[in-house]
Amino acid sequence: MTKKNTNKKFDLALLRRVLHYASPYKNKFYLSVFLAIVLAVFTPIRPLLIQITVDKYIAGKMAELLIFITLIQIGFLVLETLLRFYFSFLTAWLGQNVVKDLRVKVYEKVLGLNLAQFDKTPIGTLSTRTVDDIERINDVFSDGVIPILADLLSIICVLGYMFWQDWQLSLVALIPFPLLLIVTYYFKESVNKSFHRVRNAVAHLNAFIQEHLSGMQVVQAFAAEEKEMEKFKLINKEHRKANVHAIFAYSIFFPIVEIVLATAIGFIVWWTSKEALQLQQNQQGTLVAFILCLNLIFRPLRVIADKFNVLQMGMIAGERVFKLLDNTDVIQNNGTFAPEKVKGKIEFENVWFGYLKEVPVLKNISFTVNPGETVAIVGHTGSGKSTIISLLNRLYAIQQGCIKLDGVTIESYDVYALRKNIGVVLQDVFLFSSSIKENSTLRNSSISDEKIIEAAKLIGLHTFIMKLPGGYDFNVMERGSLLSFGQRQLLSFVRAVLYNPSILILDEATSSVDSESELLIQRAIDTLIKGRTSIVIAHRLSTIQKANKIIVLDKGEIKEMGTHQELLQEQGFYHKLYQMQFEKHKPVL
Repeated sequence: MTKKNTNKKFDLALLRRVLHYASPYKNKFYLSVFLAIVLAVFTPIRPLLIQITVDKYIAGKMAELLIFITLIQIGFLVLETLLRFYFSFLTAWLGQNVVKDLRVKVYEKVLGLNLAQFDKTPIGTLSTRTVDDIERINDVFSDGVIPILADLLSIICVLGYMFWQDWQLSLVALIPFPLLLIVTYYFKESVNKSFHRVRNAVAHLNAFIQEHLSGMQVVQAFAAEEKEMEKFKLINKEHRKANVHAIFAYSIFFPIVEIVLATAIGFIVWWTSKEALQLQQNQQGTLVAFILCLNLIFRPLRVIADKFNVLQMGMIAGERVFKLLDNTDVIQNNGTFAPEKVKGKIEFENVWFGYLKEVPVLKNISFTVNPGETVAIVGHTGSGKSTIISLLNRLYAIQQGCIKLDGVTIESYDVYALRKNIGVVLQDVFLFSSSIKENSTLRNSSISDEKIIEAAKLIGLHTFIMKLPGGYDFNVMERGSLLSFGQRQLLSFVRAVLYNPSILILDEATSSVDSESELLIQRAIDTLIKGRTSIVIAHRLSTIQKANKIIVLDKGEIKEMGTHQELLQEQGFYHKLYQMQFEKHKPVL
């Protein structure tokens, strides 16, 4: 795949798509193109002024006017410098504004992707697309299209001036140029391949580091540091190889350019020396001007191949970014039904679903939860319990069947209105590196401090929070690492209380906590489910005995359904689960 991309021809359609993002700033874009033309026209004026100075004022011994022409040259040089500064600033400004807009668009797209995309795509890769690849698109403007256009126009204007002055001398000066063009082509191809390797290596590095920093506890717990370090060294070595290859190409190219320039100057000197007897005094300025012209041609030629590679890399980055933007696996929010509150009646009708279509996780699931009821879902790990709540939230799209809320299919709801009415407390509570207050409100400024404190008191967490340095402003750090599992869980209950959902989903809310924390969490659960439609998923059967209905899942199918006592009397699947769990805790006599 990499090789295919490396040899890919320049894609004008892709370039047009990149440039389209500059349309909100079209006045600045056209101004930068205009400045590129002006600077190209200005380029041969300097050698022309020097030629006039040598041929007319120095040869004519007009010392009193020499200062005047020198001041004109200085003034022109200052003007050209200011224009070049503004041109560089303008193209960079244009690139940064396009990057700003595009990054917002990409992040908005990432937020709207179906959860399945995050299951299949490494987080580090998405980070690279959102940050690094978009930054490379800036180069299309700051070092790409417009600067390359400016350099090409400058070369054309200088060559036009040279041929206008002396076409024979111009042809002699350009004798080494075919060699330079060949070298430039191979340099561009070599560096282009290297840059491809560098971009791929950067993506691999980002993905590897992101994944292993998140999973550092596992790496250290299993003493896998050495093994993971070897993997990192291999990826890092590939990154170094790609960069060294590019450095090698630069190390060869620039000396060759200098040699070709020196050769061209040598040809000019040889030709003018040969014709020295025929030269008039006022033609001496032509020789000086031509040497300056060669420098004005070679200066952009030194970097034009490099700029083209930068442009190509920006295009490759753009292709990757647009591939993400063109991803059609997004949350389809075509529903328009957006009630402020729902009653909470949930109906699953013959629902089939699989993360892979050919491997169903849920098979023909049907059940009803009436408003205000508490329904518990139990079953072995992998039976499909958590998948049910993911489908209710429309985190995944079902393959067959129908899910209704208050008699309306969930696809008919505006997805944000739907999720606003469903509160989820997960087993693995995710907290951001921020304060307790911001983690409770998810940065919702409409929630007052008084409401936060009231919610924390209701859950029984206020006293603990006030003992922390800074109280509600205490930074819990990434993933809430400064809090215990039970404390993180209780904080997620505070969040649920503040958002006051009509439907509450508790996914393994009491698993992996000690008895004291379980009592606090159980009390919080009792507080939360009062008056709400609730779905409780739990391994510990003691936490769901009060449920109005218990659904028993096994391998994606509903095996039994009823109250705790009804299911025990049936002495079926639930009875076996109950016995397995409570036999362990029987006292030894």
